[in-house]
Amino acid sequence: MSMPESGASGYVNSDRAPYSERTTGGAPTTGEGDDRSVGEIVGEIASDLSNLVKQELDLAKTEAKNEARKAARGAGMFGGAALAANLALVFLSLCLLFLLDNWMHTAWAALIVAALWGITAAVLALRGRKEFQEFNPALETTQQTLKEDVQWAREQKNS
Repeated sequence: MSMPESGASGYVNSDRAPYSERTTGGAPTTGEGDDRSVGEIVGEIASDLSNLVKQELDLAKTEAKNEARKAARGAGMFGGAALAANLALVFLSLCLLFLLDNWMHTAWAALIVAALWGITAAVLALRGRKEFQEFNPALETTQQTLKEDVQWAREQKNS
């Protein structure tokens, strides 16, 4: 989480009052004459922290939505490119068919082109199956680091 930055005048965010004056109702917190109890101070700190976390989460949501929109547009462009590539392959296949037709009967030329595409599909399917077999959705490294984080937090709590 990032802390709000203060400008050269010592003001934080758009409230236009120094942070010490905003949190104490306009009176600077010098420690002298401060008649707030420890509970009130802790309550204010908790409230400020809660607000900060909420603001950071809202910012993260907004950024995630914007990035998701960009990703969706990119995915749409990839989909269009895939369609165009598919059409290009169809027309290249027809071109090969008509080229082979110069030396043999059209049916044999079509059979050869179909066989080439069948071999290509088989090779791609076997490679895809191999990739799926190597796929591990367990995210073992992430699980391990999360367990370490929990252990660290417990140690900090107990010490």
